[in-house]
Amino acid sequence: MTAIERSRTVAVVGAGTMGQGIAQVALLAGHRVLIYDINATLAAGGVGIVQDRVDRLAAKGRLDRAEAEEAIGRIESASVLADLADAALVIEAVVEDVAVKRALFETLEEVVAPDTLLATNTSSLSVTELAAGLAHPGRFLGLHFFNPAPVLPLVEVVSGFATDPAAAERAHATVLGWGKTPVRCADTPGFIVNRIARPFYAEAFAVYEEQGADPATIDAVLRESGGFKMGPFQLTDLIGQDVNEAVTRSVWESFFRSPKFTPSLAQRRLVQSGRLGRKSGHGWFPYGPDAQVPAPHTAAPQAAPEKVTVVGDLGPAAGLVELLEEAGIAVTETGHGGPYIQLPGEGQLVLADGKTSVEFADVVYFDLALDYRGATRIALSAGEDTGERTLAEAIGLFQKLGKKVSVIGDVPGMIVARTVAMLIDLTADAVARGAASAEDIDTAMRLGVNYPLGPSEWHGRLGRDWAYDLLHHLDERCPGGRYAPSLALFKLGYTEGDEGGDGGDEGEEGHAGAAEETA
Repeated sequence: MTAIERSRTVAVVGAGTMGQGIAQVALLAGHRVLIYDINATLAAGGVGIVQDRVDRLAAKGRLDRAEAEEAIGRIESASVLADLADAALVIEAVVEDVAVKRALFETLEEVVAPDTLLATNTSSLSVTELAAGLAHPGRFLGLHFFNPAPVLPLVEVVSGFATDPAAAERAHATVLGWGKTPVRCADTPGFIVNRIARPFYAEAFAVYEEQGADPATIDAVLRESGGFKMGPFQLTDLIGQDVNEAVTRSVWESFFRSPKFTPSLAQRRLVQSGRLGRKSGHGWFPYGPDAQVPAPHTAAPQAAPEKVTVVGDLGPAAGLVELLEEAGIAVTETGHGGPYIQLPGEGQLVLADGKTSVEFADVVYFDLALDYRGATRIALSAGEDTGERTLAEAIGLFQKLGKKVSVIGDVPGMIVARTVAMLIDLTADAVARGAASAEDIDTAMRLGVNYPLGPSEWHGRLGRDWAYDLLHHLDERCPGGRYAPSLALFKLGYTEGDEGGDGGDEGEEGHAGAAEETA
């Protein structure tokens, strides 16, 4: 399907920040652009803002001056909706209200040509519902740009229940031609990004509510060990606690209050108190010239053990063996039992697996890292029966590797591990239900929210059973359905071999550990 020709007009309804951004994208792609707003003054002002931005791009040398002048002459405001009659594409960016949007599109349908694509930029409303009153819903779809639209590359191309596949393909090709990265998705709550991203916030808030760690420490671990650009507490303060909580609540309600998407009571209390983040001067953290920014918990220096024994295959943490040897710690490896690192004091250092330290005599858990060599901080957790020597040796070991160490409470799955496992599970479920492809979800999460890896990329790196096993253990310790692995994730253990083989018998072998433990 071919993209909309550059000679055709693109119209934007709504002259706010998002509308201006979308108009700028279409304009610089070569289209004539019309901006309409129910407030004519705002429409004219939006045109002026876009023209000023284009002029500044030329002044900075990022756009040819002749091209800029030509583009500035191709954008104008529309005084009435009838002025949009010759548009090939109309994108709506007005208030998030179903009644307002439906009334707008029903009026537009009487104005534009039969082949005009009609698109909503909604981030939370159902595309199917918005199209319900249209005479020709097949040409209606969602084009969800991310703010600021001229800068962020991702666009979710959302097909409603009645969207014609040819219309979706034409919109996809058009957005791709505009230099954006479009991803296809079905009309499910939250589309891709706002659906899959929920655990990034929810698991951090859960660890906090479980008294596992303070916000600054959780943020630091996710950044410095997990590789995420911002921690969830810092990020929700930037977004606005009211906005973030409203999206979470909307997705939860839309999924019939599924425990997978349960909102955080701690965040609800934050919103109720008026602590909305940067815009109110206080959220999870204080802001302002005199604000004292809290520091993450960092353990005091401890002596590193001179030697350790690595028992079994450490899996995602196997790279630690090389790091230990490079740091001058003698390593003996044995392939029987485990997996864990045996410390000199007889305690064990174990990668987070969804269990708790209190279940064992002398165990310290360590969290997952995106890259143990590159990580600058590692989280450890210990139970009531963990020996002081064992904890001290575990701290010293990672400090010897050049890492800062944060000791958190004995929460199953820790911080990075449970977050990543939940991201993988929601992705597997979304793919199985036809919401989007694994590749498009990975692309959306990398570009839309700057994740270091897409969930399916994490899954491929960690192994076909890693997320399933961790969530299985978490579900046993925190029953209620939130951590119950999806059927889709369960099936992945049977359909994927370690090296891409047929995976039939290997899958049974992979899940056998969980089955034996239950028995």
